[in-house]
Amino acid sequence: MMEAQTMKELECTSSVCPACFKEGVISQIDAQIVEEDGKVYIVKECDKHGQFKEIYFNDADLYHRWMKYRIDGEPYPEVKTHVFDEPALYDTHMSQTVLTNLLITNRCDLRCSYCFMNAGASGVVYEPSLDEIREMMKKAREQKPMGSKALQITGGEPTIREDLMEIIDMGHELGFSHMQLNTNGIKLADSVEYCKEIKKHGVNTVYLSFDGVSPDTNPWFEKNKQAIANLREAKIHAVLVPCLIGGKNLHEAGKIIRFAIENLDVVRGVNFQPVSFCGRITKLKDEKRDAQRVDYVKMLAAIEDEFDCKISRDDFYPVPFVYPISRMMEFISNRKEIEFTAHPGCGGATYVFFGEDGEVVPVTRFIDVEKMMEFIREQSEKKGALKKVRVGAAFWSHADEFIDETKAPKDFNLKQILKDAILGGSYDSLRAFHYKSLFIGSMWFQDAFNLNVDRLQHCCIHYATEEGIVPFCSYNGLGIGDKIREKYSLPIKEWEEQNNRKMKDDLRKDVPLT
Repeated sequence: MMEAQTMKELECTSSVCPACFKEGVISQIDAQIVEEDGKVYIVKECDKHGQFKEIYFNDADLYHRWMKYRIDGEPYPEVKTHVFDEPALYDTHMSQTVLTNLLITNRCDLRCSYCFMNAGASGVVYEPSLDEIREMMKKAREQKPMGSKALQITGGEPTIREDLMEIIDMGHELGFSHMQLNTNGIKLADSVEYCKEIKKHGVNTVYLSFDGVSPDTNPWFEKNKQAIANLREAKIHAVLVPCLIGGKNLHEAGKIIRFAIENLDVVRGVNFQPVSFCGRITKLKDEKRDAQRVDYVKMLAAIEDEFDCKISRDDFYPVPFVYPISRMMEFISNRKEIEFTAHPGCGGATYVFFGEDGEVVPVTRFIDVEKMMEFIREQSEKKGALKKVRVGAAFWSHADEFIDETKAPKDFNLKQILKDAILGGSYDSLRAFHYKSLFIGSMWFQDAFNLNVDRLQHCCIHYATEEGIVPFCSYNGLGIGDKIREKYSLPIKEWEEQNNRKMKDDLRKDVPLT
């Protein structure tokens, strides 16, 4: 029997003590990222509660490959490092807001066990007024040095608000160019006309909760299918958003991708979100948390199993891998563009295309993406006039070095699409690429058990709140959102009296609640 390998320290960072957090205190403590027996963990020790060890990557090779792409963005001092009396875990935030989350209610018509927030469980109703929502949107749009361009309206269940269309209109009025609606899809399944209404008001993408393809994993599967049918008629695209939980639905990760492929005219992507132990499920016992914990490697292994490695972990790259595209767009357009400077641990993705036989073909199988990104980086650093002409000519003469057209799908001119995308000067130019493929991504949000402060400092998904702009993993993972909502909420009884209705009236009677 082989002896266990010696623990090797890879990074020094800091974290928080999860036991202190359960007691209501955010205590910052030193932490190390370590490698042991081919896996990577975050380990930390609290003077009061002792040592903690949590999985980070179940495959050290994947960790090392992803971490090569770590990059610092520029400082964004308006992103809050702390809000009330909790400590500032770092000095200055180092990533812009790529996506603003705007929570417009904590009410919901369902009661999912893993949900970050729930009015019924919290005992208060958080539902900001239109004036308050406008102020939060303005804070996101007016950030320096660059305001947010993409807005995700979320909850709770945002479709429970009767003034949702006014909120969407307000977002466009204030200058958000991309609008997402994060929903369980139940109301979308009720009515094609409602789907057409959100399309008319300018929703670009529906982020649809979608936890599986069977009644055991997804009690609302039939409603999800009807919602997709209605979105098809309304001509709105959707991204499926499964919350992956070990022992619950992890085994269906690959089948969810197959479902997306079958509905590719509507479903443009699958964005997996491994469960984060926040809110009510923070207090799970260690054994149950360990059993339910899903890291990127477990997720990717489930996908490999379903597709016999025709989609594999080697096809996935972390978010900051595409940073050179941002630099190229800035180089060509002479204006500041969205920069994906999230920490590599914040998520990874790939695109899959489809061969003549219908088999999936990840983009990495016919494009040497690393060589292409290096080419883009080199071109974006060259000075001189006629940038577009020069870069276009260079791309055309060098594209065969990183594109193997014999392995590429045959139904579109890949070289032309990539050239147009690189020279387009905005992410809208990538639309033709997106529409020929399925995006498969993942975002594993942090909690008090696995928090890496270095990663938190590079978060690029933020909440717009009454107290300012707050990183996602401190808003949810460290309970800052709970404190903000509590401050700006009404007790349920008071809300019911003011609105002349009962909270239980929100609940659906025709579907399982959890």
